[in-house]
Amino acid sequence: MASHSESIIREPLITGKDITYARITNDILHPVEKMPGKAWWIGFTVASLGACLWVFAVSWTFWFGIGEWGLNKTVGWAWDITGFVWWVGIGHAGTLISAILLLFRQNWRNSINRSAEAMTIFAVICAATYILCHMGRPWMFVYSLPLPNQYGSLWVNFNSPLIWDVFAISTYFSVSLVFWYTGLLPDLATIRDRATGLRRRIYSVLSFGWTGSVKTWQRFETVCLILAGVSTPLVLSVHTIVSMDFATSLEPGWHTTIFPPYFVAGAIFSGFAMVQTLLLVTRKVLGLENYITMFHIEAMNKIILLTGSIVGVAYLTEFFIAYYSGSEYEQYTFLNRFIGPYWWAGCMMYGINVLMTQLMWFKTIRTNIAIAWVLSIVVNIGMWFERFVIIVTSLHRDFLPSSWAMFYPTWVDVSIFIGSIGVFFTLFLLFIRVLPSIAMAEVKLILKSSSEQAKLKLMEHGHVDREQLEFYKETLTSFDSVNMDDYDKL
Repeated sequence: MASHSESIIREPLITGKDITYARITNDILHPVEKMPGKAWWIGFTVASLGACLWVFAVSWTFWFGIGEWGLNKTVGWAWDITGFVWWVGIGHAGTLISAILLLFRQNWRNSINRSAEAMTIFAVICAATYILCHMGRPWMFVYSLPLPNQYGSLWVNFNSPLIWDVFAISTYFSVSLVFWYTGLLPDLATIRDRATGLRRRIYSVLSFGWTGSVKTWQRFETVCLILAGVSTPLVLSVHTIVSMDFATSLEPGWHTTIFPPYFVAGAIFSGFAMVQTLLLVTRKVLGLENYITMFHIEAMNKIILLTGSIVGVAYLTEFFIAYYSGSEYEQYTFLNRFIGPYWWAGCMMYGINVLMTQLMWFKTIRTNIAIAWVLSIVVNIGMWFERFVIIVTSLHRDFLPSSWAMFYPTWVDVSIFIGSIGVFFTLFLLFIRVLPSIAMAEVKLILKSSSEQAKLKLMEHGHVDREQLEFYKETLTSFDSVNMDDYDKL
């Protein structure tokens, strides 16, 4: 996409010296064209074992039925829907980075959008598996679609938010997949031109005959903008519809109008945390520190801080509405989260999502890679507990004390959840093995305007005064991929 002019003293989006278009191609395609290293094989082995556990647990569920889960008559939704909402939320960051930041011309997205989009697709796949498992008879899923069938006028209930989920998530997955693949076309053509033999034929088919002509690039940019415009409403609509699974009921703790914006903020919160978890490891293992810089890491941490604060305000609003409503059932539901049998889950939810997130107000925390990585994992743990608290604690004690019951997960519940994480990481590791994890074409667009070497060249020619130079040097002290010796010579 076309770049815009920016300040010389703004933090660079590409660091290092002697960065050329050819070097960008070589650095990003190195994991694709060479044999994977030891770290990749260790990660892939562990993830594959998790995926095997998922296959076994799901097969066990299909053979013996969902009675193998810890569900009961009172708590009909538990770990399954918790996992479903958690995975759908994680899938939100990719489309937001791809679509909304593209429309706002935020060039810092160029280094992270490819991996975030792939993460979205894999997370939605993991979420869909929970729906199929919960059906009990997954081969009957066709009846959730508005299709005529041999039994006559048997239609789905279009008034049900669960059916809205089917439409929203399938649309979200389809558009995200097309958006992701469209952005891959220039890079697939680059791999094609460098490959030989069978690999060349495979990537030739995948690149759809990309020629790189002016007309091709014009159409590419037009299609990307159209898909970004289509995807932007999906970022807000998908988790809004997921929240209506709960908000349209009369269950205490669920029947509230704050759920749609609250769920969307929480989804972006957890999604960016997962992007951070993946990319901080990927940049180190694949040697991509020059392209995923401290500016990207800090920018993502700022979004995590913002959305985490919104989630905290939503928690306070829930408590106020429960108090102001005068409903003893609603008030007891929120009191039960602190003094009930699941108090530990409530404390994890509020402690992590509200308190620990506020540490990112400090720049030293936002720019510390180790702490940022740990916090990104902790955020997703907290968001899982949030979904567990919303679902289980609202169901296990509802209007009638005679129907109160506890939920205890079985080994099948736990195995499916851990296994889904294994499936997710298996797919992601395969992705970075066969496809470029960074959009080469988009990174090359900002080489002449937003790279460290371009700014350094301007400084050497005296385009900044000493005060600006000192300010610029101070901003670079947190970058782990910048050699400060070059600036001491100026």
